[in-house]
Amino acid sequence: MPEIEHDSPENDGFSDQGALKQGAGLPAVMYSAKTVPALNGKLIRLGGYPVPLETDSQGRSTEFFLVPYPGACIHVPPPPPNQIVMVRYPAGIMLDDIYAPLWVDGTLQIEPVSNDLADAAYAISAAEVKLVDESDL
Repeated sequence: MPEIEHDSPENDGFSDQGALKQGAGLPAVMYSAKTVPALNGKLIRLGGYPVPLETDSQGRSTEFFLVPYPGACIHVPPPPPNQIVMVRYPAGIMLDDIYAPLWVDGTLQIEPVSNDLADAAYAISAAEVKLVDESDL
């Protein structure tokens, strides 16, 4: 029986910044940055799950990715850029549980954003961010 070889990042360590980003070998839809121009500049409400990026001195999240399912960007591959929204919320929100869904109200912009975890095709300047309450559903 031939030996199985595993060419994986574990063999070389995880030192490559961006190792969790969208992979080139995936189908194009998995790293699509195609956007909807009609949404640019619209005041909207989005639901999703946070991936914290920046916090203020009180520990409130002021910048985070909003993703369509819990744990996205932690698992490989992350959602495509057109399913990730960069949220900027200077007031900040305490995120005790990244698996708790949020409502984000604000103005959506088509704006490519890239960091070590993932790429986003949209950004939102949030006027309000709150936890989804069971009564909202």
